Amino acid sequence: MPAYVPIALFLFAMIALLFAPLMTWVERKQSALMQDRIGANRADVFGIKAIGLMHPLADVIKMITKEDLVPTGADRWLHTLAPIIATIPAMVSFAVIPYGGSYQGWGAEWSLVVADLDYGVLYIFAVASLATYGTVLAGWASNNNWGMLGGVRVAAQMISYEVAMGVSVVGVFMLYGTLRLTDMGVAQQETFRLLGFIEHLGWVGAGTWWVNLIKIPMWGIVLQPLAFFIFLTALMAENKRAPFDTPEGESEIIAGYFIEYSGMKFGLFYMGEWVEVVVISGLITAMFLGGWSIPYLPDAVLIDFLAQGVGSNMANVFAMLIHVLTFFMKVIFMIFFQQLVRWSVPRFRYDQVMDLGWKILLPLSLANIVVTGLAILIAGEIMG
Repeated sequence: MPAYVPIALFLFAMIALLFAPLMTWVERKQSALMQDRIGANRADVFGIKAIGLMHPLADVIKMITKEDLVPTGADRWLHTLAPIIATIPAMVSFAVIPYGGSYQGWGAEWSLVVADLDYGVLYIFAVASLATYGTVLAGWASNNNWGMLGGVRVAAQMISYEVAMGVSVVGVFMLYGTLRLTDMGVAQQETFRLLGFIEHLGWVGAGTWWVNLIKIPMWGIVLQPLAFFIFLTALMAENKRAPFDTPEGESEIIAGYFIEYSGMKFGLFYMGEWVEVVVISGLITAMFLGGWSIPYLPDAVLIDFLAQGVGSNMANVFAMLIHVLTFFMKVIFMIFFQQLVRWSVPRFRYDQVMDLGWKILLPLSLANIVVTGLAILIAGEIMG
């Protein structure tokens, strides 16, 4: 069996069978918490409600058993294919996101990523953009004016925010010098002296031994804070969830591109959105939040410390478990943050969505590249 198969199966189980169903519960419970309600608490199995965790199971049963309707005049083949196209890209995007480093034990080496590609970030951009075809086809194939309008809005919104999304992370590429997400994770384990430049300012830098005490992890959010917020905003807009849900806009176009969908096809569209929330969280974690690493505790230091008590082989196993837990804790925090925005900010008007992408995020992302380039040049001159 190829080495990547167990990793791929683990990811599929975590995303499709755990995170995606739980997202329905998280959405209900977090919105209830923010609105001072109880939330989902009715569904039960043999009287066991488990704080509403039976509701995702009830949702799945309902969608599987619900009648699948295809409207008159619709393109039946494309109507069926569209939700599949919209969902699969979100699933395969996680293939290049590492949720751990490289570990060795009993003569074997484990790398916790399905495909460690040199162009990992570009792979995600390319694959994720394919989901747009699914939503546009859904709107067109339904033979419904509201659905078609929703599909047009999807296309316009995706084009608008993919530009800002791609440009915003160029500064990250410049600093880390790579497009490989595993290399970014390793680079973010390092620290830098926040005031280290003082030593290079001639007489001003005399007696500045204390600058060595102020060290900051080289996380993307620390080195590129503007890129972090632009990238996160663009990704949320790509996901078409509130406050960027104009392609659905119930108060304007009823339900948009999936207005004529029911049953499991309808469920696939929602599953794709929930999986994208997890993918967004994983990508942000890998690029900006240190990936699997713990601040001020590089992989080698952690493994050496654990090896003193349990030996080298088990130290790698425990380090792997700690790193996976750390990674998914960061992912869960980002999921919580996205849901916080989703239930706090009202839906933007369509013109506001377009203005934000073209007039604000894109100019800021271009300015970030210029500032980053200047900072690298100045740092090179000072350090040189």
